[in-house]
Amino acid sequence: MTRRSYRDEADRLEQAGVGTMGSTDLSPELSPELSIVIPTLNERANMDPLVARLSDVLRDIAWEVIVVDDDSPDGTHEEVARLARSEPRLKCVRRVGRRGLSSAVIEGMLVARADVIAGMDADFQHDESKLPQMHCELLAQDADVVVGTRYADGGGVGDWARGRARMSAWANRLSRALIDHKTSDPVSGFFMIRREVLADALYDLSQQGYKILIDILTSSRRDLKVIEVPYVLRNRREGESKISLMVVAEFGFLLVDKLTRGLIPPRFVLFSMVGSLGLIVHLAALRLALGAGAEFVVAQTIATYVAMVSNYFVNNEFTYGDRKLRGLSLLKGLLLFMGVCSVGAIANVSVAELTMRSTQIWSLSGVAGAVMGAVFNFGASSAMVWNRRRACRD
Repeated sequence: MTRRSYRDEADRLEQAGVGTMGSTDLSPELSPELSIVIPTLNERANMDPLVARLSDVLRDIAWEVIVVDDDSPDGTHEEVARLARSEPRLKCVRRVGRRGLSSAVIEGMLVARADVIAGMDADFQHDESKLPQMHCELLAQDADVVVGTRYADGGGVGDWARGRARMSAWANRLSRALIDHKTSDPVSGFFMIRREVLADALYDLSQQGYKILIDILTSSRRDLKVIEVPYVLRNRREGESKISLMVVAEFGFLLVDKLTRGLIPPRFVLFSMVGSLGLIVHLAALRLALGAGAEFVVAQTIATYVAMVSNYFVNNEFTYGDRKLRGLSLLKGLLLFMGVCSVGAIANVSVAELTMRSTQIWSLSGVAGAVMGAVFNFGASSAMVWNRRRACRD
């Protein structure tokens, strides 16, 4: 429905005695022109002022806002429910047992009613006053995607610390190479797309990490017309930044997934990197044990289990951060992980021995055994230790 027909319908309802929500508010029963998807985690304090601000800047557009909340401990979903009682264009999808910005945005987009869908954060860093311009430009230029960019003329990262600005610029350069420079800011979280763009890319989306735009751009099966609207990133209004080492790791997940076209599970790459780190831990523990006077077999056994414990906690924090185990489940998981790795060691040695008998090449045999052990440990750990359903229940 066009804006004009929407207005005509609203006028008809008002003349018929069916109340509308004011001269600039539009009935939620009629299809919106723009759906705005906002993923949240502990953003309760920002919701009231953000909804009020969106209502003001979008007064000439029929809109809806879909908040997708990852079961925030601060009760963000409760605040949205309270606000929705007086603002029917607002709705909340509460996700229990699931985390992740990209997957949250996709879930919100799938329930959106408008043919044009925007993604933005709840912390006021994205300039909501640009939404009408982005909507107008998308329609006027018949574009598929409008990117709110920080890296074109007129845009900027505000007063970010130098370290964070450099990290963002580095991620931006990597991402631009991956998408053949379709936009100056492929890692932007502030963008607008047509519904058919999502439908076209849906089954190829990685949904890894926090950078959903680059996921959509690289998953599309057709050449997209991408235009940009510059904006200056603002400081967060309330709450704390979600930037962490896990965010960086998940960005790496996404790049691996896209570069290998899904052939190599990104989580496996990080799992293997943690295993390599475990080798350093193993050697350090072995040296300390030998220095303390332990016999080699005893020292090797101690070092093996020290490395296992180290790998377990690092994997729990980073590789499986979205399924992180806590409390009693953390201890149970450790025992399971050590059991898995013990069987993996047997698989390692067995494959290495078979390869050696066949080829008589010790280096190839060693690599074959190591790969077999890594693949087994990763698959068994994912299924038995960090099983998503078990992690959700715990």
